[in-house]
Amino acid sequence: MFRGNLAHTGVYDGLGVPKLTGIKWKFHTDGLIISSPAVVNESVFFGSTDGNLYAIDRNSGKMKWKFETKARVVSSPAVAGGLVYFSSYDGYFYAVDVATGKLKWNFNNAGERRFAAKHIHGSLPAGETMPDPFDCYLSSPAVWNGAVYFGSGDGNVYALNATTGAVKWKFHTGDVVHASPAISGGTLFIGSWDSYFYAIDAASGKEKWRFKTGEDPDIHNQVGIQSSAAVVDGTVYFGCRDSDFYALDATTGRKKWSFSNKGSWVVGSPAVLNGRVYFATSDSELFHALDAASGKEIFSLKFHYPFFASPAVAGNTLYIGSHDGKLNAIDLKAQARAWEFQTDGSRQKLAAFSKPDGSPNYEAVFHSSFYDDLVAGVARMQSVGTILSSPVIAGRVVYFGSNDGNLYALM
Repeated sequence: MFRGNLAHTGVYDGLGVPKLTGIKWKFHTDGLIISSPAVVNESVFFGSTDGNLYAIDRNSGKMKWKFETKARVVSSPAVAGGLVYFSSYDGYFYAVDVATGKLKWNFNNAGERRFAAKHIHGSLPAGETMPDPFDCYLSSPAVWNGAVYFGSGDGNVYALNATTGAVKWKFHTGDVVHASPAISGGTLFIGSWDSYFYAIDAASGKEKWRFKTGEDPDIHNQVGIQSSAAVVDGTVYFGCRDSDFYALDATTGRKKWSFSNKGSWVVGSPAVLNGRVYFATSDSELFHALDAASGKEIFSLKFHYPFFASPAVAGNTLYIGSHDGKLNAIDLKAQARAWEFQTDGSRQKLAAFSKPDGSPNYEAVFHSSFYDDLVAGVARMQSVGTILSSPVIAGRVVYFGSNDGNLYALM
């Protein structure tokens, strides 16, 4: 499932690729691959904005089957009990057979949508309600104790019977829920665009506590929780668009510490291992390693482009994709970059939207403050093979998707 386990630690058992050899294979779709893959036995499962969920042979990169929905599939799938679970922008949550791709059941929510607000990010016209073009993910499911859990654009967190799709409970928040649920000790942890982070009893759907993050009532830029939480040793870690990264007590919701990113969003989910928490930022383009107990910075690395994707760790190497279409491998012992891989789309288009120093040329991307130009600018910025998909490590291979339409397997 997304982030590798129910606690969403982003840690994998594989040896990974501390030294890059090359591409094992790549598989092309007719859309963007924002979904993060799930690797199970000999198959790789992922979604594409072409409306399909794909099952690919792990060794050859050949398609086994695909399942068509009526809209973008940007949710990362979860696999359990012979079924693959995922959401689509068509408003349905699906369970399909692992071996055949045949529909087992689907569930229609009250309507999928993106976070929307007036004057968003300062765009004009100020009185018009606008969907946020940076709200690019759907909630990815978690499967636990006979139920499958996920958030929805209708503002609810759902628990469905994993076998039949019948509703066990739903919990309503004040806005869109596109973060993914983490489950630890029978408690589900998830954030909403309503600015609250919730702890919910996973069996009953009853609220245990909620924690308030920042607000931005004017342009709705510094508000909302896109980041999914990681839960380790009684602490819940997550980032927020209010530019803070939080560590909360998992039992009480009390804030243990927060780390300010000085106006820069934390959209990706953290990875937590051996007393350290790792995450990256958007506009400040920084990768951070913090002490998990105190929140004090151990080291940081500066990059050229924003990060939305989440990091994955195997052994002493961390992997994370960036908006410039590069997958970065970081040696955690040396506290330095080990290697980078550039996607096809990045090699073809990155220079057109970059300055000579390699940083984004936003003047070439965003032409005015009118909302239509914001949407077009985001599309241009993410046309360079941007990596919004989070990597998965299985054995000596790293799997991830790109906005150039390719799923890559690196070795």
